Amino acid sequence: MKVRIRQSYKQKKAAPAAAAPGGAVHKLPFLLTGGGTGGHVIPAIAVARELRRRGHQPFFVGTKEGMESKLVPRESFPIEYVEIGGLKRVGWKQTLRTLLQFPLAVWKAARIVKKHQPAAVFSMGGYVAGPATVAAWLLRCPIVLMEPNAMPGMANRHAGRLASRALLSFDEAKPYFAERKVEMTGLPVRSEFFDISPKAPGHELTVLVTGGSRGSRRLNEAGKASWALFLKEQVHVRWIHQSGSQDYDEMSAAFSASGAAGEVVPFVDNMPRAFSQCDLVVCRSGAGAVAELAAAGKPSILVPFPYAADQHQLKNAEAMSKAGAARLILDRELTGEELFHTIRDLARQPGQLQEMGAAARKFAAPAAAKRTVEILEEEAARALGWKAS
Repeated sequence: MKVRIRQSYKQKKAAPAAAAPGGAVHKLPFLLTGGGTGGHVIPAIAVARELRRRGHQPFFVGTKEGMESKLVPRESFPIEYVEIGGLKRVGWKQTLRTLLQFPLAVWKAARIVKKHQPAAVFSMGGYVAGPATVAAWLLRCPIVLMEPNAMPGMANRHAGRLASRALLSFDEAKPYFAERKVEMTGLPVRSEFFDISPKAPGHELTVLVTGGSRGSRRLNEAGKASWALFLKEQVHVRWIHQSGSQDYDEMSAAFSASGAAGEVVPFVDNMPRAFSQCDLVVCRSGAGAVAELAAAGKPSILVPFPYAADQHQLKNAEAMSKAGAARLILDRELTGEELFHTIRDLARQPGQLQEMGAAARKFAAPAAAKRTVEILEEEAARALGWKAS
C-alpha cells in the first residue's frame, strides 16, 4: 500500500504551477496543519497570509472540534477535515479511539494530499498534524514543521524524523531534531506587537493580567487576593485584568468593592493595545504568549499551566526567566501575597523592568512568517526539481 500510494502521487505530481525566470516558485498549493488550540492555529494563519500575499494557494487540514474550524474560515482560507483525537492526558477509552481513528485519518489525509497536490506541507504540531504529516511523507511531499516551545510536543518529536526542516524558537528544543534540519526562525506574531514602543515609567504601575481568552481561575484568585495588599501598602497599581467570561461577574463585583484602580474585563478585544498600555504582564507561558511578550518587549511574571503537555509551558518560562526576561512563579505557589511581593519588588526597580523588557525583545522574530514561507518555497522547488533563484 505504501509503494502504491507513493507511485500514484509521484505520477500526478507533474505540477500545474509555473516557475518564473531564474527558478522562483509561483502560485503553488501549500497544505498547513496543526491544531486544537489557538497556539497552533494563529501562527499557521500568519504563515498562510504570507503565502497568499506571495501569490500561493494555502489550504488547511484540521478537525471540526479544534480552533482551526472557527479561525481558519474567518480568514477565507479553504479547510478540509479529518477525524482524530488526542493522546496526551486522556483516558484509555480516548486513547483507544484515537489509535483506531488514526489509519482512517491518514487515508483521508492522503486523499486530500492527492487531490490538491501541495508543493509542501507546513505543520505546527498538535494531534491533528499526525495524519497529515504521515500522509505527506507517504506521498513524498516535503514537510516543514515549526516547534514553538522549548519542549517539543509529541507530534513534532515524531514528525521530526519525517520532516525536511524543523523551525524552532528556543535553543532548548534543538537536541530533539537533527542538526542539519534546524533553523531558528521564531514564531510568527501579529505585526502590531512589534510596533509597540517601550513604555516610560510613571507614578503608577499598569499591570495586565491575562489567563488567555477563557481566563485562569488561579490567576483570578491570586489577583483578587492581592488588591487589598497593594492598597494597604500604598503601592500604586492600575489593573487591566482579563478574567474570562465564567468568572467575570464575581471578579467584576469584587474589583468594584476593592477600590483598586483599573478594570476587569471578560475578554481583551485588542491585546496589542493592552500591551502598549501596561508596564508588566502576568500570564501563562504558552508559546503564543511568550512570542507576543518578546515581540512587544514586555517584562512579565510567568505562571506556567501545570497540566500542559510535556510541561512545555514550564520549559518556556524557564527559558525566559534564565534570560532575565521574566519572573517565574509556579502555579502551586501563586497566591495573592506572592503576587503582591513580586510586583511590589519590580515596581521599586523600574530599571529592572526595562532590562527585562530588553531581554524579552531578544527572543523576537519579526521576520518569522516571511522566512518560513521562503523555506517552504525552497523545499517545494527542491521537490519539484527546480533550481532556487
